[in-house]
Amino acid sequence: METENQTGVLEFILLGISENKELQPLIFGIFLTMYLVTMLGNLFIILAVSSDPHLHTPMYFFLSNLSLADICFSTTIVPKMLMNIHLDNKTISYLDCFAQVFFTMFFPILDTVLLTVMAYDRFVAICHPLHYTLIMSPRLCCLLVFISWFIGIMVSLLHIFLMMPLSFCASSEIMHFFCELHTMLMVACSDTLLNNILMYLMTGVLGVIPLVGILFSYSQIISSVSKMSSAGGKQKAFSTCGSHLSVVSLFFGTGVGVYFTSAVTNSPTLVAIASVMYTIVTPMLNPFIYSMKNKDVKGALGRLLSKMVSCL
Repeated sequence: METENQTGVLEFILLGISENKELQPLIFGIFLTMYLVTMLGNLFIILAVSSDPHLHTPMYFFLSNLSLADICFSTTIVPKMLMNIHLDNKTISYLDCFAQVFFTMFFPILDTVLLTVMAYDRFVAICHPLHYTLIMSPRLCCLLVFISWFIGIMVSLLHIFLMMPLSFCASSEIMHFFCELHTMLMVACSDTLLNNILMYLMTGVLGVIPLVGILFSYSQIISSVSKMSSAGGKQKAFSTCGSHLSVVSLFFGTGVGVYFTSAVTNSPTLVAIASVMYTIVTPMLNPFIYSMKNKDVKGALGRLLSKMVSCL
């Protein structure tokens, strides 16, 4: 590649999910609806947790942080995509693209660590109930959330710092609907060996270790619950874990789906569809999973909606 065809890139072109002009209004409507549902659902979870004293516990403190992360994750991707469709302009500036890369790494990492912390919280609550209040103190909960944000920020910044020296081809078309690390490295004209090594290393570390931690926590939970003599106690224990297990399964399942889709196919459309499940559908479904499977959240949402209706 000649030098004049490299560096000096001021913007990239996001090719999106489909280049079919007739499908753009439909895609716009679907993604706008999903985005609004994601915003409202997660916002209601945050408001319910903050307004209801019954939910002022570590479990729901972590849940509100998870909802905030999901709101920010969707906002990083969807508004830009909708604007590009509406204006029929697929370009994104160099700085905006790098910002998207940062945030689309940061929030999934934050989600991963928070889900692991929530599994630990359930482990302590069920396996060590007498010491739960002492162990899961407000100080420890805040520290765990701080560590979650810190890990996400540091890992994402490390990737960005390694990307900054890269040069990109003058006609940098990104075969995706947002700037994602893997696709950015594919359009780079300079050597990306170090970037790829870090990417796969961090994917392994931040994917495998949290998953192992979650599985270990639930293995201990199942062991403790199986020793309970009361059927009611068993049902209550599993009911508090059902929502979290569902969200974990959805999050890791769609994440693995994106990884394997990218690995086994060269079709940008299939990769984009898999990414939609991971980046947009999962944050949208999380509030519904918690509100449907958790009686405390369902009751708090009901009381919140009643207050809002009475104020109208």
